[in-house]
Amino acid sequence: MTTTRDRLAGVLELTRPVNALVAGLLTFIGAFVAVGASVFDPGPATNAAGAVAATILAAAAGNAVNDYFDRDIDRINDPDRAIPRGAVSPRGALVWSVVLFVGAAAAAVFLPLLAIGIAAFNLLSLVFYTTFFKGTPGFGNLLVAYLGGSTFLFGGAAVGNAETSATLFALAALSTTSREIIKDVEDIDGDREEGLTTLPVAVGERRALLVAAGALGLAVLASPVPYFTGTFSVIYLLAVAPADAVMAYAAYESFSNPTASQSRLKYGMFLAAGAFIVGRAVVAFG
Repeated sequence: MTTTRDRLAGVLELTRPVNALVAGLLTFIGAFVAVGASVFDPGPATNAAGAVAATILAAAAGNAVNDYFDRDIDRINDPDRAIPRGAVSPRGALVWSVVLFVGAAAAAVFLPLLAIGIAAFNLLSLVFYTTFFKGTPGFGNLLVAYLGGSTFLFGGAAVGNAETSATLFALAALSTTSREIIKDVEDIDGDREEGLTTLPVAVGERRALLVAAGALGLAVLASPVPYFTGTFSVIYLLAVAPADAVMAYAAYESFSNPTASQSRLKYGMFLAAGAFIVGRAVVAFG
């Protein structure tokens, strides 16, 4: 018998709270990279807070609705999740996701027009991804990659300077493309069972991993751009080097151990975000 405590735990689990909070942090990083110390001034701080709240709620909503549509696959790939184990009903998960989406829209409504446009597009993309594009070879991965990278772009747009966050957005999108493909390789058995034509199912695991490695390679090659354009100093270049090394190794490791590779890649992405923070901090406070 499912208790009230089990249901509440299941509802919270649906949101992937740690992932949602990390998405909010990335939005704040995008705002900081865009305007530096000015992000703590009253006007930008208010906009940044609204963007962070909208991101957290939207990410939570996307996770919940994804679990709703993936409930049959999860019975194979991850039976301990909230819906397959019976902690939350499919209808309950759907209603909860709608509540979170409405909260995200309310948090974003007073932001600059570009930020509102990004938020609206992202909310629609989250819904269309889970309903139409999740099993589309390549395209689903690219859409998730855009959504992941757009947290930085959204943060920059919220404080009126999306251009400075654009490079970070591009690097995050490329890295996320690679990670999503590697995750699809992990889940290939369950996806085949459900008839999903993901990239590894369509072209084979090795070819899919080559695409993932190529995307990571582009991210590593593009990472010095803020230094060469004069946006950040050589300190950024030194800070981003460990992130590049971790991501390059993750690409190599993916061919023998996709599970460890995608986990390592996550750390590389955090290191890269940290390098951008260091680069902006040196400019802002140096």
